[in-house]
Amino acid sequence: MRRLSRVPDGTVNTMDTASAANPHALDPTRPGFFDSPYAQYREARENSPVHRTDFGPWMVFGYDDVVRVLRDQTLSVDDRNAEISQRSEEFIRELGDREPRGRKAILNMDPPDHTRIRRLVQKAFTPRTVDQLADRVQELVDEALDAVENTGTMDVIADLAFPLPFTVISETLGMPDGDTDELRAWSHTLAGTLDPIVDAEAIRAAMEASDLMSSHVEEVVAWKRRQPADDLLSALLAAEDDGDVLSPEELREQVVLLYIAGHETTVNLIGNATFALLRNRSQLRRWHDDPDLGVNAVEELLRYDSPVQFSRRIATTEIEVGGVRIPERSFVLTCLGSANHDPARFGPDAEELRLDRESAPHHVSFGNGIHHCLGAALARLEGRLALGTLVRRFPDMTLATDTPRWNGRFVLRGLDALPVALH
Repeated sequence: MRRLSRVPDGTVNTMDTASAANPHALDPTRPGFFDSPYAQYREARENSPVHRTDFGPWMVFGYDDVVRVLRDQTLSVDDRNAEISQRSEEFIRELGDREPRGRKAILNMDPPDHTRIRRLVQKAFTPRTVDQLADRVQELVDEALDAVENTGTMDVIADLAFPLPFTVISETLGMPDGDTDELRAWSHTLAGTLDPIVDAEAIRAAMEASDLMSSHVEEVVAWKRRQPADDLLSALLAAEDDGDVLSPEELREQVVLLYIAGHETTVNLIGNATFALLRNRSQLRRWHDDPDLGVNAVEELLRYDSPVQFSRRIATTEIEVGGVRIPERSFVLTCLGSANHDPARFGPDAEELRLDRESAPHHVSFGNGIHHCLGAALARLEGRLALGTLVRRFPDMTLATDTPRWNGRFVLRGLDALPVALH
């Protein structure tokens, strides 16, 4: 079993750090990577499960190593603790004297600040709140499918996967109607900066999107302060713990994060899962014939093609992972997609889709440890109702193209379009 352990100061360690000239290193420039990265994941997992890539970050591929890294609370998620990389130099060059946004979002904060803010946010994002959304989610799914039933075709992304979670998170937060196209564009642009390779043009576009999104959220917050309602944003404004409340900057950053994460990842879940079912028709038919399979089916689909492929950590001191030393201040990407396909955890058929897989709920698609996805319950609910209804109503649907359009994203893997014939 591979291990994660600290390297004591002064200790002689004979293990070598990974070489950049590694024939098994992950290379997203290889043809076909964004269509399906899993063959490369398998190659790395079997031959070089911990290594540094040619484009900078260290990568961890095995399930046990991924979980241990994600659970290690001595590691950081604050980019200021990482060494300067080519990616960070690009951001510094483009940002200039401008203060970067996002540092007050819980995704980018370490304890104790992370602990304090997550506790406040959780008070307004409880399982009970999610359970109360089930009827509304089902109504939105039915409306979306009713609208396309007589046309005989649909684009799963444009007609269902995007509008459903976008509407749900907008209504949950209590965002005003309108500006859908603009908000979607800003969100999609900002999400692209999560990738480890980002060019100057994408950074400039993200800066503009951040300005527009932040300004919009601040206007909505001011409006909500004047007119509080029974929604998540009002609850965040009222959230308090021993006299502690969110500062204006903290509030803005949590709303932006919840807004983006609240629909970007679920779009990918519904799209990736539908594509997987259409490529594995026996499993689609199995769910159709056994609707009670829904809860575990969503877990398996999350495992099989995760909407989030990587989660980052930063080494605050030299660490050892899988017998490889990773230097202090290194940027470490845990490959969730690879961990979810590790046969050591999910069995020799880990590369296959099997909706009744008992071990499916042990996937790491929502991360692990203290940064486990806050919206996991909502994503599961939306995925179960959207996919279950789609399978029940259109069991004979087929792909309308042999080459669906993937979004070319490294971290948030998903489809830009998925046309199907409903028959």
